[in-house]
Amino acid sequence: MGSAAELRELIDAHYEALYRYAFRLTGSAADAEDLTQEAFGKALARLDQLRDADRAKAWLFRILRNLYLHQVRDEKRHRVVPLDAVGDLPSRAAEEPPEIDPASLQQALDELDEGFRTPLILFYFEEFSYRDIAEQMNLPIGTVMSRLARAKAFLRAHLSPREREEPRGPNGYVSAGEPSARQQDSPTSATSKESREGSRVT
Repeated sequence: MGSAAELRELIDAHYEALYRYAFRLTGSAADAEDLTQEAFGKALARLDQLRDADRAKAWLFRILRNLYLHQVRDEKRHRVVPLDAVGDLPSRAAEEPPEIDPASLQQALDELDEGFRTPLILFYFEEFSYRDIAEQMNLPIGTVMSRLARAKAFLRAHLSPREREEPRGPNGYVSAGEPSARQQDSPTSATSKESREGSRVT
């Protein structure tokens, strides 16, 4: 069993990132707070399982995700868009990035199935690598990359000015281009800082 002092170190180092992840998953400040606290409670009971302090963030994120999945397993708390049947989308020329309202971004995230939402959050907002995400979700790296591409395409279609003016159904996708670099082409087409902090609750 780990000590309270060790847990305090984890909280000080990772609370903001863990809460931000919980908020992106749940879309609710209250739920995110509860989930984050529960995750740290679980972490205290399992501190002896943390062999590498450098992996603490990934370890905590895995605990929180497992708690979240347990909470929603028997009930659908989100209206989700299934993307398993969506094929790869053709690219289009890059356009001037639109300004993204944080509330609209979170609403779009809420509509994604967790299996697509989680890798998108971890990659773009928390800067986990493909390998880290694959290990956390127990998926092949190729599957992680495919889900990221499809989730990003959905967000682009959902958040584009044309989409906001003329709402479409789940199958009304707009094709999306491929990124040249992560920082230049976040899923929201906003700046990196805006993407990470847009929906953060202080």
